Amino acid sequence: MDKVNNQVNKAELRRTILQKRKSLSVEESREKCDRICTHLQSSLLFTPAQTILAYFSFRQEPDLSQLVDDKRRWGFPRCVGNSMNWHIWKPGEPLTKGNYGICEPHPDLPILNANEVDLILVPSVACDGRGYRLGYGGGYYDRLLSSPEWASKPTIGIVFEFAYLPQLPIQEWDIQLNGVCTEMGLRMRR
Repeated sequence: MDKVNNQVNKAELRRTILQKRKSLSVEESREKCDRICTHLQSSLLFTPAQTILAYFSFRQEPDLSQLVDDKRRWGFPRCVGNSMNWHIWKPGEPLTKGNYGICEPHPDLPILNANEVDLILVPSVACDGRGYRLGYGGGYYDRLLSSPEWASKPTIGIVFEFAYLPQLPIQEWDIQLNGVCTEMGLRMRR
């Protein structure tokens, strides 16, 4: 498949899945999010992790806020130019709206370095069984995960089951995740 068709397919797929996600009722979404969090909490990657990078739910993404506790350090992204800084954040600390309308930790909160991180929970529009993800098209996570200091960190894509597909169109810069978690369970890359 050529590069232009690949980009068109990604754009169409993104639009379709975002529309389906938007059509979920609040109750259905909450139930699915609860099940995703339960699967994560019992996973062998999550249980020993002391410092976890997560995200603030946006555009009806699976909400992981119930996972955030005092037992671990939690990092959340702040977009800075073409990259992300990861700030330590605790419930109740200040948030700001970023360039994309996504909540971000206040810039004065401490920054986490790659060597402090045990697990990255990656927001995704869709994921496939090979560990590839479809994001929003900004390339932030692909840039992050392709850098040497972040490349070895365990990653789990978070999607609803309808967005877990057999195969996504990919490009040379797409980075594979280690696993994908949906309300049906955690699947490690095959």
